[in-house]
Amino acid sequence: MARQVRAEQTRATIITAAADLFDRQGYESTSLSDIVEHAHVTKGALYFHFAAKEDLAHAVLELQSATCRRLARDTEIRGHTSLEALMRLTFGIARMSAADPVLRAGLRLATGGTRPRPPLSHPFTEWMDIVTARLLGAVKESDVHPDVDIDVVAHSLVCFFVGTRVVGRSREGVARQPRRTAEMWQILIRGLVPVTRRARYLSLAARLEREIAPV
Repeated sequence: MARQVRAEQTRATIITAAADLFDRQGYESTSLSDIVEHAHVTKGALYFHFAAKEDLAHAVLELQSATCRRLARDTEIRGHTSLEALMRLTFGIARMSAADPVLRAGLRLATGGTRPRPPLSHPFTEWMDIVTARLLGAVKESDVHPDVDIDVVAHSLVCFFVGTRVVGRSREGVARQPRRTAEMWQILIRGLVPVTRRARYLSLAARLEREIAPV
């Protein structure tokens, strides 16, 4: 049992080290030797868990997917409206990305053309499925205009959120993401939410920004 625990810890250490390097210098510019040095493990330990760099990229994407699905479930089961659950999900990802290299690396891998292995979906496909489901719920709850094209809005929202993070990565620190996420929602709420419910969600965006903003 102790050996198994150590093996799992070593695997997690290697994935985190690889994610940190993928995020900071890119997948193509990162070698297995770089990962071995950064993780402070032997080559034998790395090859025991991962036969190739592609295996590490897939492991990062798997963890990113699991984290996003867990956040989506958490916001759903707490009794929030569909729109609030969606907002909390985006702010949650923004908050965790500041501390978690796996989420940052997963985004860089996804935007760099790395394809996950089936049955794992591409992150953007998975995110659009989640967003679509929440928007459909928000329409039923009268928090979003009934005549919106859900597919178009879901696609635009994912592009907005991903683009904000990609541009922000090169222009400003991840600590700025709460503000950018709030700005995104301020624009979307004014276009999607009926006037009678708009103040509630604008206030929520401001409150969520304050809750996750760095001290």
